[in-house]
Amino acid sequence: MNYRNLGKWGLKVSEVSLGSWVTDLAGTQAMATALETVNAAFDAGVNFFDCADAYSGGAAERFLGRALKEHRRSEYVVSSKVFFPMGPGANERGLSRKHIIEQLDASLKNMGLDYLDLYFCHRFDPATPVEETMQALSDMVAAGKILYYGVSEWSPVQLTKAIAVTKELHLRPLSVIQPQYHMMDRYIEDEIIAICEENGVGIVTFSPLAQRLLTGKYRKGKPLPAGSRATWQADRQVNALLTDENLDKVEQLAKIAEELGIPLSALALAWILRQKQVSSVITGASRATQLKANVQASGYSIPADALAQIERILDYHPFVRRIG
Repeated sequence: MNYRNLGKWGLKVSEVSLGSWVTDLAGTQAMATALETVNAAFDAGVNFFDCADAYSGGAAERFLGRALKEHRRSEYVVSSKVFFPMGPGANERGLSRKHIIEQLDASLKNMGLDYLDLYFCHRFDPATPVEETMQALSDMVAAGKILYYGVSEWSPVQLTKAIAVTKELHLRPLSVIQPQYHMMDRYIEDEIIAICEENGVGIVTFSPLAQRLLTGKYRKGKPLPAGSRATWQADRQVNALLTDENLDKVEQLAKIAEELGIPLSALALAWILRQKQVSSVITGASRATQLKANVQASGYSIPADALAQIERILDYHPFVRRIG
């Protein structure tokens, strides 16, 4: 496993990390499988584990905390997030100072930790001034409850505003962002990567395999695999990706992966890691075997001719509007 700095900062995270958004915790066997996956991640050199207060209503944090107790605190980097409703009250959601502090304390209690390495604003809160949110997060760094903080899925304008506020108010810096980024969704290439590079902000990407589309699990003309995410996921995010155009691309990408002798998932992750500003790709794995395929991406450099083929297949056109 290779490790990268979190942007310009000293913290090092594994190129491939493990998230717990869809970790199955229903039943004894599911818990055992999830624990096996976490331990397999440690064995493979993964040191970054991502979670959130909203995942399984706090159960994901409690599980991850128990799993991490098997290891020395200095061995791992752990993150959580705040924003989504955690109760019916008017102040049990969003990015107010009150909600941030209360939920951070709840997350630390869930995980049995004294501090989090990373803490993210899960989404942007239009009902709270950015100044209030940045001040609260900076204060939590000063209090030793978090080491680095960042945001997830904020627009370029929102991100730029947040960075400007931290500089104007002389706050602890915004150090990391967590955007969605994969072969089928490259919006961060248009502006966000450049903003992060200019300000030394690290990028840890989520959904790097496009809801497992980029594992080759879903193929054109074939029925959805029984029990797959596309058959049970409540918001059906993956179903929106299962277009004929995307499935045609997967067929072509799978051939390249086969010629290179690596799993399609590893090729897709290595393609993201070609971006130097990306510190880590947050993968989901429901079984240890999936994790073992994913970690092959670390340190893998896609040959130039294969990378050119991939770009032709993806046929990406950045948004450009010429002025003047």
